[in-house]
Amino acid sequence: MFGMRLRRQLTAQGFLLGAVVCFAVFSWYPMVREFLLAFQRTEDGRTSWVGLDNLRTVVNDPAFWQAWRNTALFTVLALVFGFVVPFVAAVVINEFRRGQGYLRLLVYLPVMLPPVASVLLFKYLYDPGYGLLNDLFRLLHLPEQQWLQDPDLSMLSVVLAATWMNMGGAALIYLAALQGIPGELYEAAELDGAGLLRKIWHVTIPQTRLVLSLMLLMQVVATMQVFVEPFLLTGGAGPEGSTTTVVYLIYQYAFNFNDYGAAAALGLLLLVLLAGFSALYVKLSRAEDQ
Repeated sequence: MFGMRLRRQLTAQGFLLGAVVCFAVFSWYPMVREFLLAFQRTEDGRTSWVGLDNLRTVVNDPAFWQAWRNTALFTVLALVFGFVVPFVAAVVINEFRRGQGYLRLLVYLPVMLPPVASVLLFKYLYDPGYGLLNDLFRLLHLPEQQWLQDPDLSMLSVVLAATWMNMGGAALIYLAALQGIPGELYEAAELDGAGLLRKIWHVTIPQTRLVLSLMLLMQVVATMQVFVEPFLLTGGAGPEGSTTTVVYLIYQYAFNFNDYGAAAALGLLLLVLLAGFSALYVKLSRAEDQ
């Protein structure tokens, strides 16, 4: 009996040790290495400590502030579309009594597609010559648009593509939260004469507040690290640098300029900003709950 319990404990500890090793090698070590690289410079195979020189290099780069402005704009637009649209989709799906399984599959389908396939689809939609969006505009007698070539439209086009590609997971999380709301609350609201919008405002949102708060935090953190969509749709920088994001600038420093110290310094800045935002958000949420 003792031997069986010992084997179970050793097996459990072995699985736990494997997980810890994986986190240490693939998560913790790169974080520590990035922190060290932010204060180092490697030339001719020799590494030297340079203090804050990498940070000064990054801050003095004209693309630095543009990248932060573009990232902030993407985050705001992504929250407007990527936070609201999945919630509305979940509310609509929750209203159906039949066919919810098919609707859930339909909403989640874009997430299952490879990002490259989704990007190729949107490149076809956005094409100024034969793209479906401009075909629709011509049908409606509206002026055609240069979706990815116009600096004023390129970021919005990237946000719309990113929203379609990533909304499925959030919609299913919202739907699970909605289905956990007691039906008696909606019945009481209906007896009080509440319509659909009032039921959403007074019942749905308060009952899913915790999930909404968590998803807001996760979406801000995720959108501040956007890279795949602008890189694949506009080549990263976009027209006149309109889609250059902070993570793309990190990519440029590391793989185009071979300046890993500057890339690490910029990554460290992004890490500090997101960690500060997360801490402040959690603190404000706790204070509001109390």
